[in-house]
Amino acid sequence: MKVLLVDDDPAILEVLEGYLKGAGFQVLKAEDGAEALALFPQADLVVLDLMLPKVDGFQVAQAIRQARPELPLLLLTARGEEEDRVRGLELGADDYVVKPFSPREVVARVKALLRRAGLKEELRYGPLRLLPKKREAYLGEEPLPLSRLEFDLLLTLAQHPGVVFSRERLLEKVWGPDFPGVDRVVDVHIAALRRKLGDDAENPRFIETVRGVGYRFREGDAPFS
Repeated sequence: MKVLLVDDDPAILEVLEGYLKGAGFQVLKAEDGAEALALFPQADLVVLDLMLPKVDGFQVAQAIRQARPELPLLLLTARGEEEDRVRGLELGADDYVVKPFSPREVVARVKALLRRAGLKEELRYGPLRLLPKKREAYLGEEPLPLSRLEFDLLLTLAQHPGVVFSRERLLEKVWGPDFPGVDRVVDVHIAALRRKLGDDAENPRFIETVRGVGYRFREGDAPFS
């Protein structure tokens, strides 16, 4: 996931970049509002200082909300500037942190916002499209007739491309922690998914088997959107 940091203080950018990279994020940086406007289309989340040169943070926040209303937006505000925080939230910011702040708190809030934004309008991977909120899946233009469990299983894997899920973890996430099932249940549903996706277990486009561990959604050249 890419986080865009926007602040005119290079020291703040450097510290937050280090903590976010340590948490596994890619980081983009902007020191003024004009750079932020150029970079935010590439980001999965924006950490935005309101007091910026060239184009102020309020204008940046407004532009982000108009272009990408789903993009998580975390504000950095100075202590005592309650009116600015309220204005930022009214423009559509999701949360704020008051300076001076703990970098760990910023990372925690970034993770929380991304969890809350987990259900995007659309996930696309090559010819495969998933619409999580509508619970619909398409291969090309053809709808995929997936059962509830098949859809949940595919969505769980597709939201984390390249991440290996054990069968036990998939049982917990898809079937629930109290499900009295066995690993074989996961294998049966993966096989059904592959048939409907036209996927070859030996040369998969979508779902890879990690022998002795579990399954993962294949990383490839086509990014999610």
